[in-house]
Amino acid sequence: MNKIKTFFLKELPPYDSYFFWIVTILSSIGFFLFVSAALGILAKNEQKFYSVLVNQFMLGLVGGFAALYVTARIPYQFWKKNAFYIFIIAVIFMILVFVPGIGYEHNGARRWAQFGPLSFQPSEFLKFALIVYFAAWLAWAKKKGSSEFSGRIIPFLVLLGITSSMLYFQRDTKTFVLILIAGSGMLLSSGIALKRIVTILVIFVVGVGFVIGTRSYARDRVMTFFNTSNDPLGTDFQINNSKIAIGSGGLTGRGFGKSIQKFSYLPEPQGDSVFAVTAEELGFLGGATLVLLYVAFAIRGLKIAVRARDPFAEYFVVGVISLVIAQSFMNIASITGLIPLTGVPLVFISHGGTSLVLALFMSGIILNISREKKR
Repeated sequence: MNKIKTFFLKELPPYDSYFFWIVTILSSIGFFLFVSAALGILAKNEQKFYSVLVNQFMLGLVGGFAALYVTARIPYQFWKKNAFYIFIIAVIFMILVFVPGIGYEHNGARRWAQFGPLSFQPSEFLKFALIVYFAAWLAWAKKKGSSEFSGRIIPFLVLLGITSSMLYFQRDTKTFVLILIAGSGMLLSSGIALKRIVTILVIFVVGVGFVIGTRSYARDRVMTFFNTSNDPLGTDFQINNSKIAIGSGGLTGRGFGKSIQKFSYLPEPQGDSVFAVTAEELGFLGGATLVLLYVAFAIRGLKIAVRARDPFAEYFVVGVISLVIAQSFMNIASITGLIPLTGVPLVFISHGGTSLVLALFMSGIILNISREKKR
């Protein structure tokens, strides 16, 4: 009991308050935007609306800030010491998705695991686990003076190979893309030559080409990107209605809660279409403000990385910032038609308790890192 009291009451060096408030504002605004978008469900299924609302608030927001508070107090070296075990646990969770009675399928993809009333997406935990493990590896390689190729490139390709094989059978291309971006950001932070990253990107393009060639859902999304009038009531339905929502918002929007497209026109308005609802209700100014909050998150996070006391902390922060920003801008870019639809949630906002908890969990670790600056 005394140890628990010490953990929660012990005075620690001050954290980066700017980063904390950026995360708090993003999460708070995000919850209200989520509630407004979720009203589209209320019109169809009142029970489902209250279910997702409670899940997002209790598990996502309350649970997420509880996780942030705890991880902000745990010395970040704990994650470095246990990085290998964390990665192994993530791989086991990924395998459980394929176990009958535990893993289950939704919308044609097998990405979820369920234990009693609790369900979650193991690939969300995999993102964190890979960032932790690769940050620990890069820090070890730097200490040992390993070469770029054997100490950093090959290990990263091995990690990509392990994760991509599982993600392929889960039909989860987007997580592979996000892991690649986060890992590439960490490699650049470690001082690797840019030409090495280009080599990895070439491998990535070949891999995505393979997925497009072998998976009809990926091929349909690419075809929709180039021609949004081919199947207006099928594969083109979401992107066309997203553009209508964004365009009808104009400069200042229809007003908070007054979206029309979230009722029957946007599939999963509280999910990956949440930015379209935001732009319709708050207009260009509201959408731009949201984008600027993500930019502020990135700038302040990278500032913490630069000030970090050891390489592991720096690489970890860069990996998390790369992941969050890549995922958020992939969501915004796909829903506005700049890239093919990806189905990735908008971090801190879209429906998904696991995603929100993870984002706040990792933000707490960054806050702990910000307590210890270079001397």
